[in-house]
Amino acid sequence: MSPAGRDNPYLMPMLRSLPYFRGVLRAVEAYYYQDFELPSPVLDVGAGDGHFASVTFTQKLDVGLDPWLPSLKEAKQWGAYKGLVAATGAHTPFPDGHFASAISNSVLEHIPDIQAVLDETARVLRPGAPFLFCLPNPAYFTELGVPRLLPFLRKPYEAWFRRISRVHHADGPEVWQQRLEQAGFSVERWWHYFSPAAMRMLDWGHYFGAPSIPPRALTGKWLFSDADWNLALTARIVGRHADTAEDERGAFSFYVCRRL
Repeated sequence: MSPAGRDNPYLMPMLRSLPYFRGVLRAVEAYYYQDFELPSPVLDVGAGDGHFASVTFTQKLDVGLDPWLPSLKEAKQWGAYKGLVAATGAHTPFPDGHFASAISNSVLEHIPDIQAVLDETARVLRPGAPFLFCLPNPAYFTELGVPRLLPFLRKPYEAWFRRISRVHHADGPEVWQQRLEQAGFSVERWWHYFSPAAMRMLDWGHYFGAPSIPPRALTGKWLFSDADWNLALTARIVGRHADTAEDERGAFSFYVCRRL
């Protein structure tokens, strides 16, 4: 049975290192990966700063791929990967069929030329290899919190939110299935998660989370203290949104695919 909200075991570890609105979302996603076996070697397409992998997986992933050197430098400190490679997802330095599995957590939506990345991911995976990824769907924009309070701002706010979040693809399953099949994947399963209320929490969190900016600037961390006493109230208020149950109106989608 999926844990409900505050019972999510990944909630507190995520809140200790991330702004609360991102921490809640990442706690949900971290829980989902526990249901799947990832044969080694594993490729993480878009490793970022490595924090998510360090919390989510008990074993180091084989390769973390990311084009941004500052992120890879931080990822090295988290120690979640056996190796880190600076390259784009569309041009990797690996031979055909090198990896036995792959993941990509909330990354693909940021890449304009997404088909090239899917094609390249398929190339470096062995036949039958699982590929797990998650990202926003259309509800990411239709369920924003600010436009619900100020409806006259909906269109300009959605356009602005798209720019600041750098989301190029917030598409439904039918669009992703077409892309994936073109690349050489079969889609075994998908589901939506992160309720409309949770999405509104995420939107407003960009503003209510402003107190996290000073500690980040001064210490490199989002909190002056990550002790339980400092996070207890936050977890109580927003923890209900860490519910891992599927939600047909959810603003994010998780895909389970396999290389043909």
